[in-house]
Amino acid sequence: MTNKLPWLAAAVVCALSAPALADPVKVVAAENFYGDLVSQIGGANVAVTSILSNPDDDPHLFEASPSTAKALSDAKIVIANGVDYDPWMEKLLGASKAPGRKEIVVGALVGRKPGDNPHLWYDPAYMKAAAKALVADLTAVDPAHKADYEQGEAKFLDSLKPLDDKIATMHKSYAGQPVTASEPVFGYQAGLIGLKVHNEKYALAVMNNAEPTPSEVAAFENDLKGKKVKAMLYNAQASEPAVGKLVQLAKDNNIPVVGVSETEPPNSTYQDWMMGQLNALDKALSGGA
Repeated sequence: MTNKLPWLAAAVVCALSAPALADPVKVVAAENFYGDLVSQIGGANVAVTSILSNPDDDPHLFEASPSTAKALSDAKIVIANGVDYDPWMEKLLGASKAPGRKEIVVGALVGRKPGDNPHLWYDPAYMKAAAKALVADLTAVDPAHKADYEQGEAKFLDSLKPLDDKIATMHKSYAGQPVTASEPVFGYQAGLIGLKVHNEKYALAVMNNAEPTPSEVAAFENDLKGKKVKAMLYNAQASEPAVGKLVQLAKDNNIPVVGVSETEPPNSTYQDWMMGQLNALDKALSGGA
């Protein structure tokens, strides 16, 4: 994701404690979808600060502000993505040691390493793993509300069942179908659905702020002109002219275009965000777009 404005980044408090609770557990999330996860599970027992919430913020380019460092210094639990997606968080944690602070790095939790697709939250199983680790840490920090946290986790897991069902249904309908993508944002769900994703080298270059080779560009264009793919996925938060040209080329050739994003939209939930994108792709692949 390129052409973002990292200086717009600001820590946003996503959830505040209920007045009845004198000392809610302070949690800092590197990205707002993890902040949403914390809020859904912790409820009024947590006070959540999500660092990246603005769609124009690029985690790869983000530069921490003093308010970010202050939020981290007060946090009892920190949750980050890892896999080189938010390296600034690792630097901040290293520079601001806090005795007893719990740190959840989702990539390490699920066995992913630098070089793997970093968009881990697109796999619901990884969000479930994050939820389990979060409940363990919340319980360790605030054992008095253990039952609340376990109930929150159970509710969260139950709320993911429609998402799992949707993915399973789409797998039955579209496994093996060819699609293309300007970035690997949707990669994990594409894999779960069984889609055959073309032009992965192009997508990796764009994600890493590199210039795709002329042959990679030509291959992408040929897929669109030759109608060799059923849909094109693109990062709706990015604004690269080259990607915009491909989006237009897809439209000119009547290939459905589906935008996906890296940041949870305002006033949404993780579940609604993911389901909305799946519904849009389902419509595109079924010929309804």
